[in-house]
Amino acid sequence: MTLPLAITLGDPAGIGPDIALAAWLKRRAGDRPFCVLGDAKLLAARAEQLGAPVPVEPVARLSDAMTAWQGALPVLHAPLATEAVAGKPDAANGPMVIAAIADAVRAVRDGEAAAVVTNPIAKHVLYAAGFRYPGQTEFLGALAAGLWPDASGAHRPVMMLASDVLRVVPLTIHEPLAAVPGLITSDRIKTVARIVARSLKQDFGIAAPRIALTGLNPHAGEAGTIGREEAETIAPAIAALRSDGLDVTGPYSADTLFHEDARAAYDAAITMYHDQALIPIKTLAFDTGVNTTIGLPFVRTSPDHGTAFPLAGTGSARPDSLIAALALASRMAAHRARAA
Repeated sequence: MTLPLAITLGDPAGIGPDIALAAWLKRRAGDRPFCVLGDAKLLAARAEQLGAPVPVEPVARLSDAMTAWQGALPVLHAPLATEAVAGKPDAANGPMVIAAIADAVRAVRDGEAAAVVTNPIAKHVLYAAGFRYPGQTEFLGALAAGLWPDASGAHRPVMMLASDVLRVVPLTIHEPLAAVPGLITSDRIKTVARIVARSLKQDFGIAAPRIALTGLNPHAGEAGTIGREEAETIAPAIAALRSDGLDVTGPYSADTLFHEDARAAYDAAITMYHDQALIPIKTLAFDTGVNTTIGLPFVRTSPDHGTAFPLAGTGSARPDSLIAALALASRMAAHRARAA
């Protein structure tokens, strides 16, 4: 616990500032300190707007957060291009949002921070500012390749949604359903499963990870009568992974994989598409689920929600998911340090 977490502000017109302030107010003894990378004046103004008793202290270095933390919210100040108004995003501030993500990753590389925690962004706002990536996950993958040159090309970002009751990984993410069957390949399944197994060991401290895979079709294809993907692609990939010594089972019918007894039989589930993963975790842990990117040379977590512009500055935004993301980032960083 000698290094703080580097937390980005996210879109300054969204709820990122609100929940960062609330997370500091709810800090407990033993929590790893965090430092916000963003505009200190904005955070102070938002605290006043919300009536939140949060002193904001600009710091010169991330390491200063370890001592400033108890008395104030530490902020590594980066001024906005234009004043941020709660609920009204402005593309002029996009470069600051993008730069904060890159600066947080560099801080981990340089040994100044233990992990990166990103607040929500609005992709359409960043696109207007020249952002070239589908989302933060892909941007983080590009940063990993650029900042860890010896491992360039060796890291692949994989999205995991994690909570105390379920960890789930969608094999395909923001893809039209019509495109999903063609994206399910044996190589993709094996690559993602190996990344998940490695992460469960190094990031979660699970010595012998158990991974379950869903099928694509209803009832996992019903022995080929409701689709052939299970028999022709998914099951052979599972057999290959098992022959490599990984405890991977399936394909299971997705409608029976997420009740309490079923969840006891695995440490993470890999699903074939977005909603197979997101529906169960948002049902079981809507306020406390965490979006984490595995497969990278650094730990990154994020709240499992968006910018919620209508709630910004109103005091209605709940910090639960951010608090869970901070706690998970701290635990993952500690596990990874021990594994190293």
